[in-house]
Amino acid sequence: MVTAAQQQTASAPDASRTFPEGFLWGFSTAAYQIEGAVAEDGRTPSIWDTYARTPGRVRNGDTGDIATDHYHRWREDVALMADLGIGAYRFSLAWPRIQPTGRGPAVQKGLDFYRRLVDELLERNIQPVATLYHWDLPQDLEDAGGWPERVTAERFAEYAALAADALGDRVKTWTTLNEPWCSAFLGYGSGVHAPGRTDPVAALRAAHHLNLGHGLAVRALRDRIPKDARCLVSLNFHQVRPLTGSDADVDAARRIDALANRVFTGPMLRGAYPEDLLKDTAALTDWSYVKDGDLELIHQPLDLLGVNYYTPTLVSRADGSGSHSSDGHGNSAHSPWPAADEVAFHQPPGDTTPMKGWAVDPTGLYDLLRRLASDFPGLPLAITENGTASDDYVNPSGEVNDPARIAYLRGHLAAVHQAVADGADVRGYFLWSLLDNFEWGHGYSKRFGAVYVDYPTGTRIPKASARWYSELARTGVLPDA
Repeated sequence: MVTAAQQQTASAPDASRTFPEGFLWGFSTAAYQIEGAVAEDGRTPSIWDTYARTPGRVRNGDTGDIATDHYHRWREDVALMADLGIGAYRFSLAWPRIQPTGRGPAVQKGLDFYRRLVDELLERNIQPVATLYHWDLPQDLEDAGGWPERVTAERFAEYAALAADALGDRVKTWTTLNEPWCSAFLGYGSGVHAPGRTDPVAALRAAHHLNLGHGLAVRALRDRIPKDARCLVSLNFHQVRPLTGSDADVDAARRIDALANRVFTGPMLRGAYPEDLLKDTAALTDWSYVKDGDLELIHQPLDLLGVNYYTPTLVSRADGSGSHSSDGHGNSAHSPWPAADEVAFHQPPGDTTPMKGWAVDPTGLYDLLRRLASDFPGLPLAITENGTASDDYVNPSGEVNDPARIAYLRGHLAAVHQAVADGADVRGYFLWSLLDNFEWGHGYSKRFGAVYVDYPTGTRIPKASARWYSELARTGVLPDA
């Protein structure tokens, strides 16, 4: 539960909020959300191309065909970041742009795009942080079974090797997977993300093979990148809270924590799946797809743990007052929570963002960072995604003022600063996102960017929050207003 002290920690003004020297400030993006050019230079469809073109899947029938046209306007976007004084850029590589069928040799034109991007970032003194997988599985691999099948993890390792061979001399920080929970449980469980399947066993199988793909990719990267390069994974941690202190509600929180968080941190960081997770899901699956040696392959040493956080999760034992299918990512008749029918989800208290059900609660981020610091001592953390959608528009003066986003960022960065002061080893913060973009099932109806994009023309306009964030990155001091 949220304590009064925690609430004060995350919101009280403090002129001494200076971040540690060397703290890394950056932006995050994802390839399918910004690149466009989906059929250029050898790129073939990903599962998100197929999903977005399926009627009824994405709001307004929007697709990533053009997105923000970053594929053609990347120099302009890098110049924007340089103008804002940002030290790092976390972007994803499009697997079907580099290896269109998910197997075989790389397409050099695809790699050349990322070579040019990385070179420009380095020229501008912006550290490139590459993510291998941000949900755009080549459609050919999905046709062969997708993440529920072991072969996809093996193909992912081969793709990681191709990327490292091409970029490993210049990219010093590599992320294997972004938010594998979404890939597994929204993609194969609830069906609100690509590929849109609704099979709880397939979701659990996908989770394991994403874990395996992560481990195999880290091993492939380590064989190719310099010794001082870093490997991490970015997980969208659910800060799960029980509605009450009752044993039933506490157990509901434990069950969701296992499915949301420990299904990944267990094998990745401890070398084993949690016993309670295996017991909870035993009626659905015997986990026989976990082969001898898999856990050792998954449990690779990491240099950082990427933390994605937007809002907390509030649960109880189901009594009819909550929602059984709520996941914070969209409505579906199918649950993303296998073997959790007895858990109800509730709206956390407080203000919400334009994303339905997403409460504004910086204490969740503080609690999460403190928990991770305690559970995994010695493993540095980085906030690899945090931000908010806002109903932004260009005013008659040609400006975009977004005070709600600034307030959101100020509160959450205060929570990060307090967590650091209380002992959490947090090394950096990446704001989601650089640009307004294709927001998955919401299409272009939600704007997360610090830079406004006029979609018909592609014009970029830095919002007030971009200038606010720029000043924070320059000084390292979190302002009170």
